[in-house]
Amino acid sequence: MSAQAAPQSGPLAGVKVVEFAGLGPGPHAATLLADLGADVVCVQRPGLIPGEGQSHDQIKRGRRVVEADLKDPAQIEKVLDLIERADVVLEGFRPGVTERMGLGPDLCLERNPRLVYGRMTGWGQEGPLASAAGHDINYISLTGILHAVGRKGERPVPPLNMVGDFGGGSMFLVTGILAALVERQTSGKGQVIDAAMVDGALALSHMMWAFRGRGVWSDERGVNLLDTGAPFYDTYETSDGKYMAVGSIEPQFYALLLKGLELDPADLPNQMDVSKWGEMKKLFADKFASKTRDEWTEIFLGTDACVSPVLTFAEAPTNEHIAARGSLIELDGVTQHFPAPRFSRTQPETPSAPARDAVDIDSLWR
Repeated sequence: MSAQAAPQSGPLAGVKVVEFAGLGPGPHAATLLADLGADVVCVQRPGLIPGEGQSHDQIKRGRRVVEADLKDPAQIEKVLDLIERADVVLEGFRPGVTERMGLGPDLCLERNPRLVYGRMTGWGQEGPLASAAGHDINYISLTGILHAVGRKGERPVPPLNMVGDFGGGSMFLVTGILAALVERQTSGKGQVIDAAMVDGALALSHMMWAFRGRGVWSDERGVNLLDTGAPFYDTYETSDGKYMAVGSIEPQFYALLLKGLELDPADLPNQMDVSKWGEMKKLFADKFASKTRDEWTEIFLGTDACVSPVLTFAEAPTNEHIAARGSLIELDGVTQHFPAPRFSRTQPETPSAPARDAVDIDSLWR
């Protein structure tokens, strides 16, 4: 599919999206919608498309680009004309910015009552921090999540920027947009989606809040079932300086872990004896340190022990399972994900590479 061609397949084929260029979760949400077949048009300031020989931002794959000076009333009017024909608008500015530009939700919905207007922010459209700057690490720091990630006796570890920006941000923005599109089929009306990364991150942590409610999760880091406290849910270094991931929680899986490690259950404490977890972890660490990662991979291959090698980004494309499913593809020489999830009837096409030139805004959706 050409970078200038509208998507022809996928469950969202025919859905028209106007995206205001931004950073992080906003563009990621637009990419996910484009991956599913939506016709996404990104509105950005003139002169930002990389020239020949320059690298392109791969998070902007799968959409067309129009250039507009949003300080020029005449060009704003052209953008509003485009929004009149759209199903969805995506914006990731601080609260109030689009209103000041003359592109706020009230005005857009007045011109297009069926419009779904998606707003992506860290703190939300209201609240004491609504207008404050922030990044993923800040949004998850107030939720309890950042405090929970890390090893016992060590400081919290940022889980990349996946929990706030993408898990709590773009994924929940897309969820809100899809839900609003479904509801519109009944009401005939659009609405505004206030997607806040802090809210989405809290939704992702639902299970931990449930554990706390049952009294089985401690605020002390690194002592719980899923935070490296348990010896059967952790990573272990191998003799070649690489790592294995162990997730042998269920008793039957734990039994297979012990079998692979050549440990007799009769010689060990009970799996759930928390007071012995430190002792068991030392034993497991010594065992894993006795062989290479590839040797352990071979030992546990084909079993239900839930033990797997820890691969780098460079190694992941060569993994047999990932390769067999085609879960990673290459666009413009850059390895990246294939559209997910998969569909039985309306499987999307392979995404197009990021646009190398802008299209005429007046030519779109006529």
